[in-house]
Amino acid sequence: MDCSALSSSLSSGCVSASFRSPRAGRECGAPGSDSVRSAMAPQRRAGPKAAESSGGSAGTWADRGERRRLSSVRKSRAYQESRRKWLKVAFLVSSAVLVSLLSWSYLVSEDGVAEVLAHYSESLQDRFIEVPCSEDYDSHKRFEGCTPRKCGRGITDAVITREEAERIRSDVRRRIQQTIAQAFGISSSSMYLTKPTFFSRINSTEAKTTHDEYWHPHIDKVTYGSFDYTSLLYLSDYTEDFGGGRFVFMDVGANRTVEPRAGRVSFFTSGSENLHRVEKVRWGTRYAITISFTCNPDHGIEDPVLT
Repeated sequence: MDCSALSSSLSSGCVSASFRSPRAGRECGAPGSDSVRSAMAPQRRAGPKAAESSGGSAGTWADRGERRRLSSVRKSRAYQESRRKWLKVAFLVSSAVLVSLLSWSYLVSEDGVAEVLAHYSESLQDRFIEVPCSEDYDSHKRFEGCTPRKCGRGITDAVITREEAERIRSDVRRRIQQTIAQAFGISSSSMYLTKPTFFSRINSTEAKTTHDEYWHPHIDKVTYGSFDYTSLLYLSDYTEDFGGGRFVFMDVGANRTVEPRAGRVSFFTSGSENLHRVEKVRWGTRYAITISFTCNPDHGIEDPVLT
């Protein structure tokens, strides 16, 4: 059979062969060559299909992996978003608690002091609380046996009776001085009355000058350089003669107060270890005498005449 006859019956095979090899004419003339090539062609085309099948399987696994990754990312994002929400809630709650504590602390310091050193209803023989001395005394001339080396605060109802407080006997200063000297282990003869020693009358009237604003925290040694020991003799009763007006020691972490009562004496070293203030008087009138002492004889004064 010649190639032309064969091409009419197996033209597709020859065409296929002609595209596969430049020797197509010779191959067409070879017996059985077209049938062999026709049989082999599908096998050659099967290769790509198998590859496609393999690729499809790999693609399926890749898609599954991608879906797992996306699912994991979504879960992670959802967890982070949930965590952020809880952190926000926790922050808001803690902020609310902090504000409440600060508000309570302010109210406590203003109206309900954390610790009362001396209640009005008590009758105290002697009460003394020692506190560490500050460095305020180091910037002033020291007088051995008098300048505070032991610091603190004391309250007693045993020095002056209520009747004596009402009459303001002339020996009040001397008796208070002796009480202070005994409490701090110094000689009363080394102490000198100093100014200002004054009588105070406080009520709820609005302050007219800065000097009238008695309620500000202060340190006596800083305000009055000559002060080494400060004492207060109360002449009226808390809750009976006036409301508010308590004496407040402002310690770190807590306030401690003294509730005035007629005849009660409160005394303390005058440095910053005894930062203090007086609450505003809300009603009535609060009477007291401030009696202060120095160790420097140059700052001493004579007993004032009270009229």
